[in-house]
Amino acid sequence: MKMKNLRWWVVGLIALATVINYIDRQSLSVLWPSIAEDLYPEYTADERKEVYAFISVVFIFSYAFGQAIFGRIFDWIGTRMGFVLSIGVWSLATAAHALATGLASFAFFRAVLGISEAGNWPGAAKGNAEWFPTKERAFAQGLFNSGAAIGGIVAIPVISYLAAFYTWQTIFILVGLAGLLWLIPWMVLVKAPPKDHPWITDEEREYILTGQLNQDLDSDGEFDEGYNPSTGKLLAHKESWGVIIASAVIDPIWWLFVVWIPIYLFEVYGVSTQEIKSFGWIPYVGAMVGAWFGGLLAQNRIKAGKSVTHTRKLVITLGCLIMLPSLLSLSNPNAALQPWNSFVEMLGLQSMSIPSGPLAASLIMAVVLFGFQTAIGNVQTLPSDLFGGKTVGTLSGIAGTAAKLTGAGLTYLVPWLTFGGNYSPVFILGAVMAFIAIASIWFLCPSMEPVKPAKG
Repeated sequence: MKMKNLRWWVVGLIALATVINYIDRQSLSVLWPSIAEDLYPEYTADERKEVYAFISVVFIFSYAFGQAIFGRIFDWIGTRMGFVLSIGVWSLATAAHALATGLASFAFFRAVLGISEAGNWPGAAKGNAEWFPTKERAFAQGLFNSGAAIGGIVAIPVISYLAAFYTWQTIFILVGLAGLLWLIPWMVLVKAPPKDHPWITDEEREYILTGQLNQDLDSDGEFDEGYNPSTGKLLAHKESWGVIIASAVIDPIWWLFVVWIPIYLFEVYGVSTQEIKSFGWIPYVGAMVGAWFGGLLAQNRIKAGKSVTHTRKLVITLGCLIMLPSLLSLSNPNAALQPWNSFVEMLGLQSMSIPSGPLAASLIMAVVLFGFQTAIGNVQTLPSDLFGGKTVGTLSGIAGTAAKLTGAGLTYLVPWLTFGGNYSPVFILGAVMAFIAIASIWFLCPSMEPVKPAKG
């Protein structure tokens, strides 16, 4: 049996895994008011926020540790079995949240979840490098990343809806089962890499392998494994540090919203667990569109004859420049939307004005996450642009570890930076991080063509 466009079926399954990944992790933030009321009835609102921050930091640190491990695991056992191990364990860990009775047990289950969920991103990067030619990688990465956004869109309303009928323990079990069901089509469809897959057409195999430009390092026209340095030599290249630093300063912006959107809306605007379904999904729509936009823009520029270097720098810089003013405007969302409201009123379209409150904040957050996803998909393709296939997972894992460590640091600081419900310091810090991301790409990655080993 032969399947046309098999690579798009593979990317679709990985994107679906990413959707499940984000439903699993988002469940805690949506359910936290109910969990806190159940387990910590004597705590104040600030004390409950500190407990939530601690549990979230445990998750992110574990996620960072897991990225370093799973980068190696995917390079060792391959994409197929790497995903089986990752999603199988994280699904069981999600269901086990139903057994949590306090801080220690929640922290333990979040730690297992963090380690195992971390495999999704090195796995996606490695799957991208295996299944797509260079010119399609940014769009494929955008599809992976849109899975995270779709997970956010789906998770908040669905979990909020389920909370009206089930206990928080039952909801964790139901969400965990979804990941185990995903394993069935994955094991059936992804039998081997494209070079050896029995279902791939000859035309698609040839298209994929001849389009992986970084795997013909010696320019002899023959497929090879590209430049795959040891970890020490990998870190000796400034391009590697450009990827690591960009990931470390841009990724915490995503974590800021993933971890804190529901809590922010609860605290600042008094949105309840039931009401969160009306607003909490909006930022992720911006993220989803940004993931598609960043991938399509990069693909368009490369097809138009622009170099990979020009394309990656253009799209990453554009995404960061979108985030900068949007993050700053979140310090006063109502004032930021006043020009829009004045404009539509001038046109006599008062029905299109945006009222102050959680809707205004949610729409601006959507712009922030649009910019983030525009940039991050291209940042995440850099390992496969720069190095051979056997090193992609390693560099992606190291960059992901750095990103999660800084994400954990920011999450830890949020309760103190937002004391009294003032989130302005956090948003300003996010804008600074976006600027640093631009600088790291421009100064440490002068060329984003395949890196060659040092002579001599």
